[in-house]
Amino acid sequence: MKPCSPTSRSCFCVRPRRSHGGQKGPRARGPGRGLGWVLVGALFVCNSLVFGLMRSSGIFFVEFVQYFDESAQSISWISSIGLATQQFISPLGSALSNAYETRVVVMTGGCLAGLGLICASQATSLVHLYLTMGVISGLGWGLVFTPMLATVMAHFTRRRTLALGISLSSVGLSSFAFNPLFQLLVEKYTWRGAILILGGLSLNLVPCGALIRPRRRSEAPVEQNPTSSQRCPSWFQRVSSHLELPLLLERPYVTYVMGITFINVGYFVPYFHLVAHGRQAGFSQYQAAFVMSAAGMSDILGRVVSGWFSDLRLLRLIHVLSLWVMLAGIFIILLPVSSLNGSYPALMVTSLLYGFCSGALTSVVFAVVPNIVGAERTMGALGLLMLIESVAGLLGTPLSGYLKDVTGNYVASFIVAGTFPILGIAIITTLPHYFSCQDPPPPQGRPVKDAGEGVRSEMEQMNSRTSTKAV
Repeated sequence: MKPCSPTSRSCFCVRPRRSHGGQKGPRARGPGRGLGWVLVGALFVCNSLVFGLMRSSGIFFVEFVQYFDESAQSISWISSIGLATQQFISPLGSALSNAYETRVVVMTGGCLAGLGLICASQATSLVHLYLTMGVISGLGWGLVFTPMLATVMAHFTRRRTLALGISLSSVGLSSFAFNPLFQLLVEKYTWRGAILILGGLSLNLVPCGALIRPRRRSEAPVEQNPTSSQRCPSWFQRVSSHLELPLLLERPYVTYVMGITFINVGYFVPYFHLVAHGRQAGFSQYQAAFVMSAAGMSDILGRVVSGWFSDLRLLRLIHVLSLWVMLAGIFIILLPVSSLNGSYPALMVTSLLYGFCSGALTSVVFAVVPNIVGAERTMGALGLLMLIESVAGLLGTPLSGYLKDVTGNYVASFIVAGTFPILGIAIITTLPHYFSCQDPPPPQGRPVKDAGEGVRSEMEQMNSRTSTKAV
């Protein structure tokens, strides 16, 4: 493993560093291993209260349909708006963390996430749920996840992948625990009381953000009286450089983003509609909820096995991704087919296989990005990827709900949802050198300038060694 870059100011190391000229550079003392692992625990909680809650929101789907007497398509927009807002706001969360303090951004996001759910418990129409559970809570989730993830990455060098793996495993664990818990809360307190309790639970995101240590900012020379003609191009160049907008003109990156976007259309459909499908197939409420919980547990195993298998380098990462996505699409199609005869074991086995493959592909999706754009541009590339794929998260579940309204069951919904990941892989196969057995040399990004700036130094440090193993 290579040592930390001597010019990286955000790399937390125990020993002091020196610049290339032999002079003592600014020392960046890390917060210590103890605080680093405390932040891993905080990210573990944040992932549970963000993605675990979103994955388990299917419990409320049936309750909303019955209470508001609306179509499945209309109800599906609640979760879709929340998911799309979270992904759309993620780049903004990173930008605000660079401009201000990360702890302030995360704590604000925690307040918004809890406030949205608390207000949703008093909703009297679907529009209220769109604005509260969808927009307000989604905005809070977007301000929490990306800054917390970046903070944990900045606190680790040697064991960064292990830290991320532990913290992200909470998504599957919370999916396993939340489904029966939410069902119990709905039975005891109705859906309004259950969502009110979840709003209070989401406020735990605030103390998680408070654990982040304030960042020491480097002093940069400030230009004294810039003219308007100088200020506007400089502002545009900074925004374009931070967001890596030139990537949108590069064919390999655009092809990969389009493929991932198609995959995202069908990826979340089972998490929102599998419980409703299980109840429509004749299974009890707890049986239907446990199907989703079992998928969450196999999701954890899939992440670990996929990371271990990818490190063996028996296949290229892009081929490993294709394998998991293809299998996930097939198992999504088989979910309603397996329960046509009322066989609960068949539905359980299929959901376990789907959960395993859906968890396995998650870690590989981000690991492929440096091979497409180069390590220097990974940060901006991930931000644009999440921004663009949010469109798919917005449209996927409403399309599934619309097909259910038309056909009367979820068979067509799951078949169409499983087809989209397969189409996404078909798009990815058009990447240059896709069918080669060896990885082509990664593209060389432009050199990182203004190393004294917090944004650039942080991006350089975060992508220096583990960019190809990001979770």
